[in-house]
Amino acid sequence: MPDLLLELFSEEIPARMQRRAAEDLKKLVTDALVERGFVYEGAQAFATPRRLTLNIVGLPVKGQDVREERKGPRVGAPEAAVQGFLKGAGLTSLDQAKIETDPKKGEFYVAIIEKPGLPTQDVLAEILPQIIKTFPWPKSMRSGAASTEPGALRWVRPLQSIVCTFGPETEEPEVVRFQVDGIVAGDITYGHRFMAPGPIRVKRFDDYVVALERAKVVLDADRRKDIILHDAKDLAFAQGLELVEDEGLLEEVAGLVEWPVVLMGSFDETFLGIPPEVIRTTIRANQKCFVLRDPRTDKLANKFLLTSNLIAKDGGKTIVGGNERVVRARLSDAKFFWETDQKTKLEDRLEKLKSIVFHEKLGTQYERVERIAALAKELAPIVGAEPALAERAARLAKADLVTEMVGEFPELQGLMGRYYATLQGEDLSVAAAIEEHYKPLGPSDRVPTDPVSVAVALADKIDTLVGFWAIDEKPTGSKDPYALRRAALGVIRLALENDFRLGLADVFVRHLSKDTIEFKTKFVDTPEGLSAGEKFATFPERMKASISEDLLSFFADRLKVYLRDQGARHDLIDAVFALEGQDDLLMIVRRVEALGRFLDTEDGTNLLAGFRRAANILRIEEKKDGKAYDGEPNRELIHERGLPEEKVLFEVLEAASRHAREHVSKEDFEGAMKALAELRPAVDAFFDKVTVNAEDPALRENRLKLLNAIREATRSVADFSRIEG
Repeated sequence: MPDLLLELFSEEIPARMQRRAAEDLKKLVTDALVERGFVYEGAQAFATPRRLTLNIVGLPVKGQDVREERKGPRVGAPEAAVQGFLKGAGLTSLDQAKIETDPKKGEFYVAIIEKPGLPTQDVLAEILPQIIKTFPWPKSMRSGAASTEPGALRWVRPLQSIVCTFGPETEEPEVVRFQVDGIVAGDITYGHRFMAPGPIRVKRFDDYVVALERAKVVLDADRRKDIILHDAKDLAFAQGLELVEDEGLLEEVAGLVEWPVVLMGSFDETFLGIPPEVIRTTIRANQKCFVLRDPRTDKLANKFLLTSNLIAKDGGKTIVGGNERVVRARLSDAKFFWETDQKTKLEDRLEKLKSIVFHEKLGTQYERVERIAALAKELAPIVGAEPALAERAARLAKADLVTEMVGEFPELQGLMGRYYATLQGEDLSVAAAIEEHYKPLGPSDRVPTDPVSVAVALADKIDTLVGFWAIDEKPTGSKDPYALRRAALGVIRLALENDFRLGLADVFVRHLSKDTIEFKTKFVDTPEGLSAGEKFATFPERMKASISEDLLSFFADRLKVYLRDQGARHDLIDAVFALEGQDDLLMIVRRVEALGRFLDTEDGTNLLAGFRRAANILRIEEKKDGKAYDGEPNRELIHERGLPEEKVLFEVLEAASRHAREHVSKEDFEGAMKALAELRPAVDAFFDKVTVNAEDPALRENRLKLLNAIREATRSVADFSRIEG
């Protein structure tokens, strides 16, 4: 079967765009082929700093022939109908159609339309120009003489050539003929920009890869990564050092070079007095270099590794020297920032936070710190922290935002605060909380465990969520500019992984009382010219409750995502959240876990079946009667006129409900489930022997109320109506 080789060669492709661009190219081309009926055996896409390459194997030489029967009008139909049929079927006269007979409809015309499959090359020549012209680069540019013309090609950097060949392995492949903005597809590519810049004629993919290797280009990004990592480890080992691995940097560097050559440089040992994270960030951010550690001391060494894009005649001395000069300059700056920042205490920096606006409706960073500090102090007893330490840590948590170091390297916020807090003699828990209050930043990030850190981390995230909910800036669809989903997941993980109780509704409502939140929401308009505190005084309690309820619903959705990733069923989460007042994340999860274990038992399965039978009968009868049977069953009527199974169910139901409530009050959800399981035999016997829709209206109503009592009994644990399956 023939293969396709496609290469789009340009001036440059930024490293951060390469992976996505390669996948986009593969998807766009293969989707277009499949849409036209062309199947294939496999496809691979590659990217280097200068080229996107696609190889599709197992394509047919031409598309499948199509034979279609198109039914036309009846024989003797009006001329207009006949002409429309002929035109639509591509016929010139009725002689080209055949006549078929239907017992009911009589005789009618049928057109046999046969379309031979198009040659694959023709189809490729049709689809590829459009794909190239509309390629979804995040950023692109026009270039060349045609750039001023309407519809001119936009590419990430100027597109310079196109390789497109198609043919079987055993034959000479042919060039697929097409052109885009004057760039004609051919079989010529180019090697390494400096070491082999001349033209290279290629045939098929295997030939192409070998030719590029000879021209100092490694096509596969993963292979470039392996080369860099292997050579970096070998160079480090030869010096008795270890590479500090960095997957993100490795991916980026592999996208910057076509022929990776790893070299080692060094810097003055005096710079090792700077925090290691600062050294690593400085060298990484400015020079895309890896740092090394001494395994004997587990501290950074004064050496680094860089990745060159060529084999230098002098062995790389000039390249290393240039990088060393830049590294020395950048580390000198970092050392200056480090020493300068230590001259001012963190608390003395808080005044500067007044000039930094967090959000126009939520005030400055200073006002936000005030809110977080107050909330952290409130939350401290819940998580087992000392309130004074939690408040102190929260007040200092954002102070490093106005340091020289964080101004230069924003990614070091929190970390530098911990260093400076430690140096100025703060409690170790306070210093740790300054760094850790941002955590967890994602699903794989570590969750703080120190109580002070937990209190401040919770306060920071809850303030963010409550504030943006209050001003009606919630996530919509895939858009979440303030990372509110991440903040909610952080609260969930902090509570669950640290195993503490937290009533969210009360926390939300009380935090809405912080007078530095400016309440301009869709729920209520406040008079102009009022202070933040006065605006809060006009903010109705019901509106605070409405915001809290809406935010709880958001948490329910986030908790579903979290628990589903842990293997829990989303319907069980719905069943628990449906109960009124469920805002304690830890208790919700324990209920869900207990409910899941119970439903996996025979008793659980049978009780669920009995509940559904009761609920279905109730729903039908309540709809028919136009009223709810939600009152208490008449005890006397049951004892005087009820059947034995009816009396047993009533007695067992009272006892089981009472026992279940008692267990729930003790947060013993397993016990509550076992208590409800006592209902099973009585429920089975009731449905087996008792007719709910009795002729006597009084008996019928009482039995429907008994079914409602079954429904209400289960609600002590969960809303069984939300359970699927």
